[in-house]
Formats: sequence, C-alpha cells, structure tokens
Amino acid sequence: MRKEPYWRSISKGLAVGYYKGANSGAWIVKYISPEGRRRKAILGIADDFEDADGIRTFSFDHAQEKARDWAAQKVNEDTGGIVSGPYTVAQAMKEYLAHLTKTKRKPQYRTAVNVKAHILPTLGHIELDKLTHGKVKGWRDALADAAPRVRTKPGNAQAYRAIDPKDQRQARMRQATVNRVLSILKAGLNHAKTESRRIASDTAWVDVKPFAKVDVPKIHFLSNEEVTAVVGNCEPDFQLLVKGALLTGCRYGELTALTVADFDEAKGQVYIAESKNGESRYVDLNTAGTALYCEATKGRKATEKIFLRSKGKAWKTSEQFRPMNAACKAAKVSGVTFHILRHTYASHALMAGMTIEVLAQQLGHKDTRITMRHYAHLCPNFKQTSVRQNAPSFGFNGPQDAPEATAEAHGLQLVKRAS
Repeated sequence: MRKEPYWRSISKGLAVGYYKGANSGAWIVKYISPEGRRRKAILGIADDFEDADGIRTFSFDHAQEKARDWAAQKVNEDTGGIVSGPYTVAQAMKEYLAHLTKTKRKPQYRTAVNVKAHILPTLGHIELDKLTHGKVKGWRDALADAAPRVRTKPGNAQAYRAIDPKDQRQARMRQATVNRVLSILKAGLNHAKTESRRIASDTAWVDVKPFAKVDVPKIHFLSNEEVTAVVGNCEPDFQLLVKGALLTGCRYGELTALTVADFDEAKGQVYIAESKNGESRYVDLNTAGTALYCEATKGRKATEKIFLRSKGKAWKTSEQFRPMNAACKAAKVSGVTFHILRHTYASHALMAGMTIEVLAQQLGHKDTRITMRHYAHLCPNFKQTSVRQNAPSFGFNGPQDAPEATAEAHGLQLVKRAS
C-alpha cells in the first residue's frame, strides 16, 4: 500500500496505474498530451479478490484497453478534430461495433464474428496511418484463397473445409463471402474517418473493390410437397415455429422474440418490434396465418413468448439448427436451413401474385431492389406471366389485342393522333 499508484507506460504519454487500497485495488489511467496537459481518472476495480468481468472488475488487459479508449475520447474532446497518435484497425472496428450496437440497440453478433475471424488476425495490429492500399488488397486476395471456416464446437481448434481451387462455383462463393467481409471492414474504417475522426484520408481502402459478378442470391425454396414432408417430421414445439415462419416469412430471431401482445387478431397482424436492420414493422397474415396465431396465443398472458420449446422454455440463439436438420433428414430433403423457410414464403407469395412492393414490406426490406435481387428470380414464371398478361400486342392477333381494347379493359382512354 502506498499513496502513489504503481505506474506502467503502455504508449507514449499514456500509462495505467495500480493503486493498492486497504480493502481492494483499483486501476488508474494517466495521460499527458503533447502540449503537456495532464489528466487522470479511475478506470475500475482490480481483480484482486474477484474474477474480472470487463464491466465492473478489470484485469490488467482490460485496464489497458479501457485506458486507450478513455485517452482517445479525451484527445478527441480536446482537439475537436482528427485524433493523432497510434490507432489500430482493431480499435477502429471495436468503435464501429459499439456504434452499431448503440444505433441498432442490439449486439451485432454476426458482424463481430466476421471481424474477429477475418479482419483482426491480419489487419488488427496495423495503425490506421500506416494502412496502405496494398495491405488491404493483399488481405482481400489472401482471404479469397483461404479455405472456408466451418462451424466448430467451443474449445476445439478451428476446422476448415477443403475446396477445389479449379471449381469455379466454389471460388465464386468464396469471393462472395470476402465481399461481405470487405464491406464490414470498409464501414468500420469509414466510421473511423467520418465519425471518430481518427484518420484524414481513405485512400488505403476506398479503391479496393469487391469481386465482380459473384454475389448471386440463393435460389433454394421448398415445394408444397417438401413443405408437407418437412413440417410433418418436426417435433410439436418446433413444428409450430416452422409454420409460423412459413406463414409470415419472418426470421428465426424475429419469431422467437414475439410475445402474445405482438399479435393483433382483429387486424390479422403480428408486430416485429426489431428486425435485422433495427427497425420495426407489421406483418399482415392471411386466413391460415391468423388462425395459427389465434390458436398459439389463445388464453395466454400478453407478456408470454408465442413460440416456446417443450416445458415452456424460450428458444435461444442457434437452437433451430438441430431440430431443422432432424426434420429434413427424416423428410429426405437436403440443403435446407431455417432461413430457407423465408425464401419459401417469398417465392410462393410471388408465384401467387403478391407484388414486389408488398413483399418488401412484409419482409422488412428498406428497398424493393433488395427484394427483387433476392426473390423475384426464385419464380421462373413470374416475369413470363407478367409479360404475357401486360405487354401490348397492338392487335396483331386480332382486335381484342389492340391498344384501344387493352386500355378499355383497364378503364383508360388513349389519345389518337390525327392522321
């Protein structure tokens, strides 16, 4: 014990101190600006008597990380502009993830996994002002050539799937994955430039382009016969969840978050409080959907989750994989995930005549271009039927096909040009 903390420098002008008190220790941060301005602050409790959790109690590693974040904030407050000094890609991505979590009001699990797996190992240690176009492009190309990761149990070494370098389809799929990761990297670096003001120029990454003509949407959806087979082989609790997905097109996370209060029987709607893009929406139900949700919510409390596992337990993240695989195996249907149920709803809705605009609202897409790109092509006869019904024939097959006849059928009048 002593009055002055024990200090350890972690970068130029920045130090973490350990203060040993009578009952417990504490971490302190000290920063000296290039102009000589000194600042100190208490970071939190040291992990002397309880395990570090990174929230209330900190290890030395936690304290260093928190100290860097604190110092960056103070420098930004002082300068009101671009922050000087070491600032790495890892720090930029951490700030970006925190920004996404705050603005979308939920943890960004999938984005964080991509950052940790694909960005940090190669680029994380590089300081932003030392990042170059060549380094980013080299990272992109190396990632495209690397073997894809496969789902691995916690605690086991990461497994990879072997690919044939001559297989163009596999190469295209790999490049499509790289494009998605590249968009995350660029978004994080752009945030560091425009929002956090950590760097003045984006020349290192702005001209690194995604691979062209590789990101083709999935086209798999279930036929009516396959739907019947899969649903019939589901366990009762999972069967209700599968039907809920097929009748709404909602995602697994959206369905498992629904409460009884989110269903409005009078309007025939379910309310999605928060979708993938962070926004809410209403999903309209047809007769079958309304009947299903009426039965599922009958006599239950407003705060209860609509979809529950056996013994009343809530569905948790990723718990759909095992029962979905079991049902598909029993039904002898391959290549189907829970998300394919969303594709199935969308494709069958289009084939039945639902417009792209309505489908986009049902699915929660901000732009109909997204809906067109992902779902319109799932219906081979959608475009063909639309053309056959609506394209003009100019009377070449008879008077009933003349422009005047077509217009009159729609309650319109054509203005005839004088000869």
